Amino acid sequence: MTRTIQQLFQLEGKTALVTGGSRGLGLQMAYALGEAGARIMLSSRKAGDLEEATADLQAAGIDARWIAADCAKEEDIRRLADQTLERMGPIDILVNNAGAAWGAPAEEHPVEAWDKVMNLNIRGYFILSQHVAKRSMIERRQGRIINVASIAGLGGNPPEMTTIAYNTSKGAVVNFTRALAAEWGKYNITVNAICPGFFPSKMTAGTFKALGEEKLAAHAPLGRLGDDEDLKGLTVLYASDAGKHITGQWLAVDGGVSVVTGG
Repeated sequence: MTRTIQQLFQLEGKTALVTGGSRGLGLQMAYALGEAGARIMLSSRKAGDLEEATADLQAAGIDARWIAADCAKEEDIRRLADQTLERMGPIDILVNNAGAAWGAPAEEHPVEAWDKVMNLNIRGYFILSQHVAKRSMIERRQGRIINVASIAGLGGNPPEMTTIAYNTSKGAVVNFTRALAAEWGKYNITVNAICPGFFPSKMTAGTFKALGEEKLAAHAPLGRLGDDEDLKGLTVLYASDAGKHITGQWLAVDGGVSVVTGG
């Protein structure tokens, strides 16, 4: 029988690993998956932040746990995946969200900062996806991978926004998503990307200060910034059977900014 929409979107019995999950967009996505019924493993670098976020998720009735790990380090990435599998069983949903940015004019951008951004924002996504797929998804012929990119990966920036490494890394995430989806479709693993626009967060605080929060909001056709709900629907669509025939895609969640900037 054809399932109802409520059945298609439910995630009961699923386990999700969310990197960069202790705050901001990652935590919002963790809430979405947990509210749909999934068990959640949160990860970020700081144990204190993870303890607080996990307690909040648990208070909301979500089965949530945490592991501190630095997703710029290969040994930490592999430990994160292995410990998640040991503690929670097979990983059904992987959210690659851990990321970093660096602001500097391109002609002065430090190479070591370029490497830091690339190691976390794209190399880390690859290593974790590879390890989780080999340990949990390929053999079971099922899996959902959600990569957090950005509208910054779809085109250029206002000249005041000097984040060349970040933009480059997020453009790479978009094509990483396409290439991996094409290769792993035979294993029934879907791979999709979310391209957020401007959301208030620790990472965007400097940009908001430099460009002006009201100005950024006014530039969006919807006249607003993203909020604590705006990624939830797409996250659950990508993670659930409601999106089982969607792979290799990206969608901007940006209030329409990419429409008027040509992204």
